[in-house]
Amino acid sequence: MKKIKQNNNVLFFFDDSKKWLMKVSRKQQFHTHVGIIDHKKVIGKEYGSSIKTNKGKIIYLLEPTVYDYVMKSQRSTQIVYPKDLGYIAARTGLQSGQTIVEIGTGSGSLTTFLASIVKPRGHVYTYDVDENFMAIARKNIEKAGISKHVTMEKLDIKNIKKVPQTDVDMVVVDLGDPWTVVPQARKMLKGSGYFVAICPTMNQLEKLASALRENDFFDMEFTEQIVRTIEAREGKTRHSFRGIGHTTYVAFARKVTTKDRKITSSIESDNMSDEGSDEEPAEDEGLSSVKK
Repeated sequence: MKKIKQNNNVLFFFDDSKKWLMKVSRKQQFHTHVGIIDHKKVIGKEYGSSIKTNKGKIIYLLEPTVYDYVMKSQRSTQIVYPKDLGYIAARTGLQSGQTIVEIGTGSGSLTTFLASIVKPRGHVYTYDVDENFMAIARKNIEKAGISKHVTMEKLDIKNIKKVPQTDVDMVVVDLGDPWTVVPQARKMLKGSGYFVAICPTMNQLEKLASALRENDFFDMEFTEQIVRTIEAREGKTRHSFRGIGHTTYVAFARKVTTKDRKITSSIESDNMSDEGSDEEPAEDEGLSSVKK
């Protein structure tokens, strides 16, 4: 069993609404409304064990996951929530060894998640223009222990003539105007590579969709992930009154290198015009029809 050592990160868990992620230091005491958490009592214990505060309250000692680092990150901007992060990973096939470019570091929660998956052989290059945001993001990334898998640089991708990376697997954009960097993202991506954008409003999605079509991106999808938690207790199970509603929309698209732009654009336009038609869907192959 893994034991807790000096300077290890621990999630001190009292209940769902009262949990703290801290680096253990032998000389530190943490004062809470449920009592004092004395760090020297933690060192040498196993993850999953517990201690008692001076008020007799039980605190569980949990090993932090990337979910904990994301949710407990210091925030200078709105973070990307795990419900969105999980779908991004599934939709794009995110895996170890990939190279990712992130435009708009923000608080570094998305950076942390991406690096936690592409490590140890992959890498995340993240760019921002706000030094204050970058300083906070750097602390969050260091706390999660993934700094060596992330390169952070102050750079305005919108105004560069030469892109900093090429042949990357995915470009993730978290800007208020993501459509402005679509041409640069295309230059950085490998063929069939993914473009992903975080868009809080539908107006942003509309402008982004137009820019993606103009720059030869296909397999486009625009989604919103909704998660409802359940309070599961014997005889009292119900929907939770606390929940995360709308956080953002997520846009997905893939780069194609076809020279038949007019043909593929025409096909997509025809497919879009068919949406909402009154024609009944064709029967699935292999299913026998029933004559009346």
